[in-house]
Amino acid sequence: MNDSIYLSIQNSPLFKELVRKRERFAWILSAIMLGLYAAFILLIAYGSHIMGAKLTPDSSITWGIPIGVGLIVSAFILTAIYVHRANGEFDDLNNAILKEAGQ
Repeated sequence: MNDSIYLSIQNSPLFKELVRKRERFAWILSAIMLGLYAAFILLIAYGSHIMGAKLTPDSSITWGIPIGVGLIVSAFILTAIYVHRANGEFDDLNNAILKEAGQ
């Protein structure tokens, strides 16, 4: 591609909308994940009695294990949410930008 196409894409309102939406969504998901990790660390530091409590009286598994697994699973869920939106709304915007630039 030549420079004029790059400039037309860069100056496109659709491109600016795509960048704004994608950055905002990425920051929101990052803040959620950071909040979950911070809560987990704070729970380890100040709620060790919760994390060390057994699931049932005769169980050898403590609450810390399912909470930790839940934290890992939440990262996969947030990634899936991002991929779903990227493959839908963001791809549609991207295709519209490319179509507009090709004219």
